[in-house]
Amino acid sequence: MRIARFHQPELPRNAAPMSLSADTARHIARVLRLRDGAHVELFDGNGNHCLAELSEVGPRSVTARLLRALPVEPQADPRLHLLLGLSRGERMDFAIQKAVELGVTAITPVISEHCVVRLDDKRGARRHRHWRRVLIAACEQSGRSRLPELTEASPLDQALTRTRGDLKLLLDPKATQRLSALAATRTNDITFLVGPEGGLSPAEIDQARKRFGFQCVRLGQRILRTETAPLAFLAAAQTLWGDY
Repeated sequence: MRIARFHQPELPRNAAPMSLSADTARHIARVLRLRDGAHVELFDGNGNHCLAELSEVGPRSVTARLLRALPVEPQADPRLHLLLGLSRGERMDFAIQKAVELGVTAITPVISEHCVVRLDDKRGARRHRHWRRVLIAACEQSGRSRLPELTEASPLDQALTRTRGDLKLLLDPKATQRLSALAATRTNDITFLVGPEGGLSPAEIDQARKRFGFQCVRLGQRILRTETAPLAFLAAAQTLWGDY
């Protein structure tokens, strides 16, 4: 039986019982209904994780004690930073969840001209908290012990200004260059931009190319949805440069 994994910002340091976070305790007690003596894996989001035993499971609190530390998860190579145009609820959740499973190391939600979703400060903060929960759950499920960085939603020009890395790619179904043409490129830091449901405007594409050095690439002959394109790219990038 697969051992349940939970994000715990502070890991047990010794065999003394340690209280788990409220969210983790609630999931253990009310959803999974685990009992005293059950083994779980805890990770802090920075690559550290351990095997622990539940020592006391109550309706509102759960304690665990360290059994043994596990090997530290190495840093991702290459780093994969996704600039993702905002899309409607479940589509955005799906893209974030699957991008985490496929090894993305940073995600920046991007507000562009054709976005159908509009966020004020209050709604933006609420969505960011929700996306972080989606991200953490994806790490728990996929066995990752390093949480990808999730920045706040930003206008496209601000997100582009903050980009770094030695390879910057814009996914564009009209591009003439295929991703496979870059297979020989040596890189350890890739930033890639995916537009929203309505796509990026010609002016936005021009800005990314001319001011910030993005190369336009296409993924085959088909036009992919905004939640599908980053997943296809990540799978291809991991095959070309990563751990596949």
